[in-house]
Amino acid sequence: MARLSQELIDQVRQSVDIADVISQDVQLQRQGKNLVGHCPFHEDNTPSFSVSEQKQFFYCFSCHRSGSVFDFLMELHHLSFPQAVEQVAKLGSVALPTDFQAGAESKTEQAPDSQQGRLIKLHETTMRLYHHILMNTPAGESARRYLQKRGLTQELIDQFNLGYAPKEEVLKAVLEKEGHDYQLLRRSGLFTEDRSGSLHDRFHDRVMFPLEDGQGRPVAFSGRLLQKNTDAPKYLNSPETPIFNKRRLIFNFDLARKAARENGKLLLFEGYMDVISAYGAGVHNGIASMGTSLTDEQLAMIVKTTNQLNICYDGDAPGQNAIERALKLIEASAVASQLKIRVVQLPTGQDPDEYIQQNGGAKFRDYLKNTEETPTAFRLRYLRQGLNLSNQAELLSYLNAAIGVIAKVGDPVARDLYVQELAREFQVNPQNLQQQLTTQLQKQPAAQPGTAPPVSQWPDNPPTAPKRRSFNGSFTRPAYGQKRRAQAQPAPQAVTLTAAEQQSLALDQTERAERLLLTAVLHDYGTRAQLKAMPDFAFVHDQYQELYQQALNYFTEHDEYDLASFLDYVDDPALKATLTQLDGLNAAAVPPAAIDDCLRIIMQKTPLTQKIAQAKLALQEAKARSDHELITQLTIELIQLYSQQQRLKTEETS
Repeated sequence: MARLSQELIDQVRQSVDIADVISQDVQLQRQGKNLVGHCPFHEDNTPSFSVSEQKQFFYCFSCHRSGSVFDFLMELHHLSFPQAVEQVAKLGSVALPTDFQAGAESKTEQAPDSQQGRLIKLHETTMRLYHHILMNTPAGESARRYLQKRGLTQELIDQFNLGYAPKEEVLKAVLEKEGHDYQLLRRSGLFTEDRSGSLHDRFHDRVMFPLEDGQGRPVAFSGRLLQKNTDAPKYLNSPETPIFNKRRLIFNFDLARKAARENGKLLLFEGYMDVISAYGAGVHNGIASMGTSLTDEQLAMIVKTTNQLNICYDGDAPGQNAIERALKLIEASAVASQLKIRVVQLPTGQDPDEYIQQNGGAKFRDYLKNTEETPTAFRLRYLRQGLNLSNQAELLSYLNAAIGVIAKVGDPVARDLYVQELAREFQVNPQNLQQQLTTQLQKQPAAQPGTAPPVSQWPDNPPTAPKRRSFNGSFTRPAYGQKRRAQAQPAPQAVTLTAAEQQSLALDQTERAERLLLTAVLHDYGTRAQLKAMPDFAFVHDQYQELYQQALNYFTEHDEYDLASFLDYVDDPALKATLTQLDGLNAAAVPPAAIDDCLRIIMQKTPLTQKIAQAKLALQEAKARSDHELITQLTIELIQLYSQQQRLKTEETS
């Protein structure tokens, strides 16, 4: 079967107008430069689906799906990439090689002798091989030590079929010896292919985590590096294949949903090791997504299993930020009204795996049971990040922001309880807070028909209707470049901030710097060369770092940047959405001085601000425990950090 060249794929894409293809399924109308319509991927009461004829891509402002004409066909009609290319080629009258058979390539049946059945058998063989190498060979000794150091028992390793991919090429030789077809090996995702068509093991020197579908069958792998390597990702996942779509797969879902039928909830962790450690501690309803973000498909799987999802992420500042992002994603999803959300916040600096190792499984189970909090309670605490509440101005700012969060709560009794708690904690007259809350409630726009309330507004049981939430939710961040309109506030009240706006200004500034710098990377060779010459450089947020790495790979095959072409190059839908948002920035307006400013913010200012915020939180906990030695240590550390921060500010002023 012929393998299409990148040049031919680009030719196929350019042979059609994306609007002509999409209009066969979606009614589009002109709105300014773009065409708009109702999104075909979710319930869409207000048209939120936009198509750019000029740049040949689509984007939904509600569900954030985006991509090229190929992505649209794959998403809507459940086609493989070769099938989508073949369909567009027919529309554009582009001849493909006579031995190219996209339709046959991706037709999968449930029968054991079908392509899907053979691919699953291939992954089962691979899983057994990697597990054997881990447990029974000298090559797996370092991986065994690593897993034992992480507290994993023999039973846990066997339960999750963990394995080890050695440094040497072994998988291809074993599978070829068993007589597996070359084309099947190519499509399995277990190998990379060089220009001569030779296959090579994809995974080397990695602990292997099998990724199983809803029936508990292995369909892909995730490999974790044993040795730190700046040139390779810490975790490497299988690419998408006919049997693996990461948007539709949840780690440990097969086992977790059985446990959820017993206790009525699922626990969302950040990583595979957290899920496995929790399982060893007797918590069998833990799951993890295939990346940093939940997808609509994964949420749809969750609501078919349970009506409660508990989010349990790391206890540090990045973990809290991840919880906030997860809450926003759930609020904006089509199933928002069907899920009751609770947050379990771990102690500062600990992840579930570390908590279990230090405290044991029984205490971890008790902690999960006794520390559930509502999204509103979490956000009231989340707003305190980086604030000095002994400072009157910062306290007033926090109280205003907190009242803004409480105003989103639908239950008046719950609102009153939150106000009373604030009043007691900060010794404020509750009547004054209640008056400010009343003012906030009067300013809130009436809920639109057919929209679901934000997470913070949910009572103990989620509402049964309406079924979806509008995009313009209370805590949904505006699209990049869209200015917030500050409402006039009567004196002496301060401007009320939402949870997103109350986030660290350094973080917001960092994201603006990252977006600007990545835009320059995509459009300017000089910026790419400058960053490649800086071995210590890395973006702060994962999505920008991943796009940066993929951009460097992209430019090894392309001389110039083309959005539609790069969208095809990027697999992750969340990254595609970020990429389309970046397209609105003006790359020509990024002078060298702006590049230097972006680098300073990303590499110096932001890490320092995060360290200060974490030290403040740790100091508050130390004071609560009356740990005087730690209080002294953290106070000295804060003084040093503030000195560094002041030096940076002085340099900025100069």
